[in-house]
Amino acid sequence: MIETSNPDIFAPYERLVEIKILGRVFEVPENNTLLRCFQYLSMDSISQADLCWNGECLSCQVWIKNGDKEKGVISCRTKVDEGMEIVRLSDEIDLEEINI
Repeated sequence: MIETSNPDIFAPYERLVEIKILGRVFEVPENNTLLRCFQYLSMDSISQADLCWNGECLSCQVWIKNGDKEKGVISCRTKVDEGMEIVRLSDEIDLEEINI
């Protein structure tokens, strides 16, 4: 198991998977929601964001590439998949710590 500085907030995972966010490749923990993966990448800005974490506010919506189309999903309810490509983020998702 990979060690993190905040292991209690992440679902258990054995490895990191690659996803693409706005054209850049990142490694994030498998078995977690996209929102937790964003938190893994940018702990402070996501932890302090005004998000409900349960899908009611819809503020964590992102758009993933689905073939030739974009599909909107709620990141707090969508599990990460290896190779997932996120092409658009809601304004509430601030990944400032990784300069996106």
